[in-house]
Amino acid sequence: MKKSKVSIIVRTKNEERWIDKCLQAIAEQNHKNHEVIVVDNESTDATVKKAKAFNVKLVNVTEFRPGEALNIGIRASSGDVIVCLSAHCIPTGSEWLSNLIAPLADPNVAGVYGRQEPLPFSDPHDKRDLLTVFGLDRKEQKRDPFFHNANSAITRSTWEKFPFDEQVKNLEDRVWGQEVIDAGRTIVYEPSASVYHWHGIHQGLDQKRAQGVVRVMESIHGESTLPAFLSPKLQNNLVIIPVRAQPEFPLQAELLKATVKQAKDVARAARVIVTTDSTSLADAARAAGAEVPFMRPAALAEKSVDIMDVVRHALAEVEKNGAIPDAVVLMEVSYPLRRVADISSMIDRLYEEGLEAVVPGRRERRGLWADQGGNVVQVGEGFGPRDSKTTSAYIGLLGYGTVIRTAALRSANPFGARVGVFNIDDEFAALEFRPSLDPGTAAALLAHRAHGGK
Repeated sequence: MKKSKVSIIVRTKNEERWIDKCLQAIAEQNHKNHEVIVVDNESTDATVKKAKAFNVKLVNVTEFRPGEALNIGIRASSGDVIVCLSAHCIPTGSEWLSNLIAPLADPNVAGVYGRQEPLPFSDPHDKRDLLTVFGLDRKEQKRDPFFHNANSAITRSTWEKFPFDEQVKNLEDRVWGQEVIDAGRTIVYEPSASVYHWHGIHQGLDQKRAQGVVRVMESIHGESTLPAFLSPKLQNNLVIIPVRAQPEFPLQAELLKATVKQAKDVARAARVIVTTDSTSLADAARAAGAEVPFMRPAALAEKSVDIMDVVRHALAEVEKNGAIPDAVVLMEVSYPLRRVADISSMIDRLYEEGLEAVVPGRRERRGLWADQGGNVVQVGEGFGPRDSKTTSAYIGLLGYGTVIRTAALRSANPFGARVGVFNIDDEFAALEFRPSLDPGTAAALLAHRAHGGK
């Protein structure tokens, strides 16, 4: 099958986080005679924009059924061999495609599916499922109809006889597998055709049991390690510094200058953008080395505006004329004593742990109270000895250097899932400069830090 033209069908729906990684891995395959058909189901994020940066054919579907989407993509393709690949599945090496299609040289083989490996930060349930279902031994299935279209290959001639069912809402691959097995054909599992699969196939929600299974399976297969394409040093991170015109705050320009310098010193920061409604602050930002490619609209410069709306606007403006960042770092000028190393550590953690956001905070184990609509309630574990408490509350320091994936930022609830808290253990670094702070005190603190004080 080495000379065969291969059509790779990639189904997408809001796959901004993974689509470029997937397409880049496809482009690096040793089997070069291939085309890529992206079948997109009305993505609302940057999936399509990222896909268009590659040599792909884009097909849109409005109503999604898995089998129908595949059939539509196949009809738009021209290859002798059809490969189905989920957008959140990333080939682990350059031989993936060659290994996946090789068994199709046997005319009795109807389809081939490859191994799916978890990422180091995958949920334990996903790890358990992937490690147990997709083993290391090659299999020829003559009675078992199991097949998985997240990573599979069939010939066009087989598809013409056995197209995917367009009515079922899921498991179109198992339905197809049963049809070809009933027809006397063989299905091959090829573990050497391996991909990293972001999520798995949940079979239970017992976390403790799943972790136990994972420990056993990883002792056999080895623990998963972070693949090179997810290395923090290879990601595109954008620092956004929002600053409003505040004439009552005489140190504003000085704080901006200090923050720009810190942002430019952050490891992994590709660009530093300042969003402001003040021409003088824009000039100060440029003089300090930041970009100011647009002016913030007056409607987004009001005190009542949600800072995340300001960040979303800045991101949208940047993306009009450039590459789409993987993550955004929010650095406000009110934390000029922050430690730059903290920001770099939070960026690394975002990618190494597969998080959607990393939020800086100050750990607080003292008794806390919350006013909930006039009803004051105790928060946390009360006022017992701090050393005996098993949980912690955190005071959020959003502007210190929150790191958030662009896909999460676009959502209605960017801190809704897989969020990590980074403890800022230096009280001096966590000091927030507000307009009410005495200018002399503020200047003294800045000078103290500049001379190495803590």
